Amino acid sequence: MNKKKLWISIGLVAIIFLIITVLFIWLKKDHSNETATIEPKETIQEVIEQVNEKDEEVEQEENNLSSSIRSAVESTIGLFVRDHYNIVAIGDSLTQGVGDLTNNGGYVGVIEDSLSDKSKPITIENYGKRGNRSDQLLKRLEDKQIQSSIKKADMILLTIGANDIMKVVKSNVMNLQEEPFEQARKEYRLRLQEIFDKMLQLSPDADIYLIGFFNPFEGYFDDIEELESILTNWNQTGQELTQNSSQLHYIPTKDLFQLKDVNLLAEDNFHPNTTGYTLMGERILTYIRPTIEAAQKETEQQNELTQE
Repeated sequence: MNKKKLWISIGLVAIIFLIITVLFIWLKKDHSNETATIEPKETIQEVIEQVNEKDEEVEQEENNLSSSIRSAVESTIGLFVRDHYNIVAIGDSLTQGVGDLTNNGGYVGVIEDSLSDKSKPITIENYGKRGNRSDQLLKRLEDKQIQSSIKKADMILLTIGANDIMKVVKSNVMNLQEEPFEQARKEYRLRLQEIFDKMLQLSPDADIYLIGFFNPFEGYFDDIEELESILTNWNQTGQELTQNSSQLHYIPTKDLFQLKDVNLLAEDNFHPNTTGYTLMGERILTYIRPTIEAAQKETEQQNELTQE
């Protein structure tokens, strides 16, 4: 019985093997004709053409990208390469030049005369306004024309604070104590910081120079020692704020007006005269000239790159 099963199993395996062999031979013969109809060269050529087409598309995209990058770079360079260096002077009567009998614009005129160079033109716009306090200047910074000028400014020169002190003096002329000045100084500090923030918002890359004020009350109140301390504290407030950013700078002028036997004040004993403004202008120039020259040198280098 076991031998019979064994022979049956062997027979079935042989039959299955035979069927598989026949099918293999038939399939090979049947598809040999189909294989013969394929033209490998044409198939490869089609692949090559597809690759070439894809390469051309990629190359075109790269050219477009390169063109876009080049345009963007040229546009960016254009932001830095300027034909003019723009300065905005803004603030109170010291910037307006009140007291300058030559009508040359006070310290701004001194700076403009010194920096005038046709090969390296510098434009200075003067927004000094007599009597301006820090709160009034903040409102003026909303003026569209002033904003437009500041947006284009490479440098901003600022005088503000003397009239804030004068307001307190007028309110306490019969009793000049430090307490009301101290409260006003704290408020001035907040407004001055807001002025800086607003200017940098309008012109993020501009250098801002706060010009310290001298004691404008010496002609009237030279015997009141408290005023000297008050002026020192207010100047220190401005100087401290300028230390919060590399774009903010402080220029002292108080020492210039402590020269003996030299009349530096106008007839009102409040504003500088022509000589006083000349000293101010020369002092300011020593601070701002390196910044201007560095910017002009950078512009020359950028111009050379664009011409290559």
